Amino acid sequence: MKTVQISLNSIDKVKSFVNDITKFDYDFDLVSGRYVIDAKSIMGIFSLDLSKPIDLNIHAEDGVNDIMEILKPYLV
Repeated sequence: MKTVQISLNSIDKVKSFVNDITKFDYDFDLVSGRYVIDAKSIMGIFSLDLSKPIDLNIHAEDGVNDIMEILKPYLV
């Protein structure tokens, strides 16, 4: 598992983020404080405080480099 910090500070960013990560078959979790939600859930993401960076847990053993390329626009 790999953890990175991302910023989703606009509605367009959230939509493009979900579209980008749903291309992968791995599990992704967003962690904000004590809340852990599925990163592929738009409704779940909007339940978080998006004004500050959020931790993204990537549950993948291989293909992490491909995922990191896709995530570049969101990384803090």
